Amino acid sequence: MKAEDLRTKSVDELNQQLKELLEEQFKIRMQHGAGQLVDTSGMRRVRKDIARVKTILGQHRRADQSAPAANGETA
Repeated sequence: MKAEDLRTKSVDELNQQLKELLEEQFKIRMQHGAGQLVDTSGMRRVRKDIARVKTILGQHRRADQSAPAANGETA
């Protein structure tokens, strides 16, 4: 997953993506705990994807907060 692909998604789509990634992380952690995890790189990949989605969501949030001030309007 690339950050530029995430930037084209809406906030709702990003929240849905985050939910799916958190579910996948949970499944991987359960497999690891049960000793059934085959692909250990999945943990790192999912963790980094979650961070990417949260970063983009934060950027959207900050852009929405600064948008009225940029237009000369007061909050």
